[in-house]
Amino acid sequence: MSAVDWYLVLATTLFCIGAFGVLARRNTILVIMSLELMLNAVNIALVAFNNFMGIGDGKGPIFALFVITVAAAEVTVGLAIVIANYRNQRSVQADSFDELKG
Repeated sequence: MSAVDWYLVLATTLFCIGAFGVLARRNTILVIMSLELMLNAVNIALVAFNNFMGIGDGKGPIFALFVITVAAAEVTVGLAIVIANYRNQRSVQADSFDELKG
């Protein structure tokens, strides 16, 4: 296996762990952490492809910076929703978020 394969195996493993966390957890904070893990796996893959494709134009790290920016915004909005729901219902379980529909 080449070096890029190891990075992609790492990225795939992290992405699968994050996807399992999103699908299996009910705690909203753990779901947000799992989403962050998935986004970091994508960042690893982007940088690995950029380094090992031989182009060297830096598009992989630039896209990774955009992903980090989107992840920061996602965490901010997600935690604001969690805090608002906790103030009303004293729970951070994802099942209690269905009352926000109305």
